[in-house]
Amino acid sequence: MPRYLSMVQIDEKTAPAEGPSEALMQRMGELIEEMTKAGVLLDTAGLTPTAQGARVHWEKGELSVTDGPFTEAKEVVGGYAIVQAKDMAEAIEWTKRFLKVHEEHWTVTCEVREIAEG
Repeated sequence: MPRYLSMVQIDEKTAPAEGPSEALMQRMGELIEEMTKAGVLLDTAGLTPTAQGARVHWEKGELSVTDGPFTEAKEVVGGYAIVQAKDMAEAIEWTKRFLKVHEEHWTVTCEVREIAEG
């Protein structure tokens, strides 16, 4: 069965400074448990803010490293999930359920892409 990477993109400027609410974390935990029991969820995690990250760039034979935060970025990858699904449509359905556990004040986008095998 194909595997899919869902990159969770958030707008750090509009995300709650205190992070996710307890209610959101509970709903997220319930969905993660359901997905794990169904054999769909292979791995998932949130990421620390861009202020704690770095970008390593290669261009024209030169490397550069830029420490976060990355002010030019509106949306950044805030987490990921790797799911195993029968097809893209099923992976998207699970992703929709993930997005719906968030409160209305969140702005979250998931980019879903099949992982190239071999």
